[in-house]
Amino acid sequence: MGFPESLLVTEEQVVLSLHPHWKRLVGAVLFTLLVVAAAIAGLVYTPWRIVQYVILGVAVVLLIVYPLRRLIGWATTHYVFTTHRILLRSGVISRSGRDIPLDRINDVSFQHNIFERMLGCGTLVIESAGEHGQIVLKDVPHVERTHGTLYQLVEQDDGRPDA
Repeated sequence: MGFPESLLVTEEQVVLSLHPHWKRLVGAVLFTLLVVAAAIAGLVYTPWRIVQYVILGVAVVLLIVYPLRRLIGWATTHYVFTTHRILLRSGVISRSGRDIPLDRINDVSFQHNIFERMLGCGTLVIESAGEHGQIVLKDVPHVERTHGTLYQLVEQDDGRPDA
């Protein structure tokens, strides 16, 4: 699912469009493997047909509740950096969003531990002028490169004449 270009204003261009890092899905994948293995074992070793149906039903419910919800949450979370602002969008049924104009950004920093460095992700912290102050974006892929790109966008925005 791509980001809707209709949200952009005239002369605004998307520089980066990101989803959270795939590490957010690791727990859901491991859970799926565990549920499928347990269901197969239960189906093979249970001689009663009714118990097999119950095992199958419980496995399907478990796979819908946790892994599918995580996958949909990941796929519908967008971090979009444009030449004018940062757009944050998430959700399917209940959507939430936030736009941060580049001229409101005071500071940009990032953090990542050794595990996140190996995976190539981290946390991007954006300080902005306004009532919300600090925005923390977790599991940003290529966080150092994203940090540099955002810093460059803010610097370029400072040189842009006000409309």
